[in-house]
Amino acid sequence: MGYEQRVLQGDAGRGRCTRFPEFTVPKHISAMRHPRLAPAGALFVLLLVATAIYLVHGHGPTSAAHAGEKETTSVVGDQRKERAFHGALPQSVVDMREMILAAVHAGDVGELRDAIEWNEIQPDFGEGNDDPIAYWKRVSADGEGREVLATIANLLALPPARLAIGKDPENALVYVWPYVAELPLDKLRAAEVVDLYRVMSAEEGKAARAQKKWTGWRLAIGADGTWHTFRKYD
Repeated sequence: MGYEQRVLQGDAGRGRCTRFPEFTVPKHISAMRHPRLAPAGALFVLLLVATAIYLVHGHGPTSAAHAGEKETTSVVGDQRKERAFHGALPQSVVDMREMILAAVHAGDVGELRDAIEWNEIQPDFGEGNDDPIAYWKRVSADGEGREVLATIANLLALPPARLAIGKDPENALVYVWPYVAELPLDKLRAAEVVDLYRVMSAEEGKAARAQKKWTGWRLAIGADGTWHTFRKYD
């Protein structure tokens, strides 16, 4: 502070420094009572200008919010185009899936009756609608229905497709196993072909892809836990 007082103590009218006569202080500086404020004031102005440019060119908080909105839309769009659902299943779907798998773990196709009776309306079992237990035993190579149980286990081991096809607006989502049953069979990716062969023989899989038509087993559970269908398609 002493240094500034000595250097800048000149004639206010002429702006000449008494300690260094050869140095003339500009009038607008010599008239300032607090010379230290000059750099700070200039810095403040620069900050205001930079802030204005920052906002005008779209880099401020408002622009960031819009970017977030675009990102959310993109995610939603990806969900609409998903090929397989890898998220968390609704608890009601989990409960029904576990009830069906209980028969698999027991090795007794008759235990599927518990899951069937849980529904208010019997699921669609195709040709087996009249007596599904007897039908599954009849179509199983072992005669006990265990081949069908193995098929169920393989289906439910894969991720499902998630489709908005339910009749109830509040529970419109339906989860379908296997997800490959809902894809264009002639446009499967390499890993999806592998999943296809997990639920079909290679011969059946090649035929289905050539026909572009699903001809295997398909199991569907609604978002509310309703077991909609388990049948083989021709």
